[in-house]
Amino acid sequence: MRSIRRSLRAVFLTTLCSAAGVNAESAEIVITYIGATNTAAYLGVQQGLAEANVQGEFLGTQYRLIAVSSLPAEDDIGIAIISAVSEPALRELADKFRDVPMLNVALNAATLREQCSENLFHIGPSDTMLADANQQWQQKMPGSTARAQTWHKSFRKYAAGQLNSRFSKRFSRPMNDDAWAGWAAMKLLADTVVRRPSMTSRELLIELQTNLAFDGQKGSDLSFRETGQLRQPLLLVDEGKIVGEAPVRGVAVPPNLDSLGSLFCAK
Repeated sequence: MRSIRRSLRAVFLTTLCSAAGVNAESAEIVITYIGATNTAAYLGVQQGLAEANVQGEFLGTQYRLIAVSSLPAEDDIGIAIISAVSEPALRELADKFRDVPMLNVALNAATLREQCSENLFHIGPSDTMLADANQQWQQKMPGSTARAQTWHKSFRKYAAGQLNSRFSKRFSRPMNDDAWAGWAAMKLLADTVVRRPSMTSRELLIELQTNLAFDGQKGSDLSFRETGQLRQPLLLVDEGKIVGEAPVRGVAVPPNLDSLGSLFCAK
């Protein structure tokens, strides 16, 4: 019986690798992180990297992270950049590496989204998204002190509990908004690249814009708007406890993720 199970597992992995179009030789995918490494966002990236490489072990794809603190040299640029830098530095990066996907995990400014740089993708919610979520909740629960957050350590649905456990076990601290953003950036890149490891940075950029398949342990299909903003549900948290989710049912119009934040580029 054990030999049969081993044989079936081998057949499954062979089929999986063939379906993904992966060669027998392992492909190494390099991703660059720019920013401080003593932050929750960077720990989230590390968590995403570890999980991506567990998946990649079966699919013949491995991921390597290059971490730098400032504007990198051309040789330090991988297929994509995860950015945790200031707004001026982010604009400079996006302008210098126009064909490289740039994933912002640190800045919430709505103006960054509205200007619609083609290669900028924003993982965390904009200020406008957070404000819309708060407003929706106030319509349902007037006077509530709950505020919108990206993530929370007690979130359990949609396998979020398992993600929180993996992160806290690895780093001895809870996953917060920034850590989730770092994890999500790394994981959605890996989930996209693994479908075609030979794609270029430019091809990856287009794939993220048009064909993202990622739920972020939030129970919804997440995708990028034309502004580069990641559509996503948010949590309403009051005194450390999750009391609701946005879009808020019965309040949001339309009742979907596009009821939070700006949808279009500034004219």
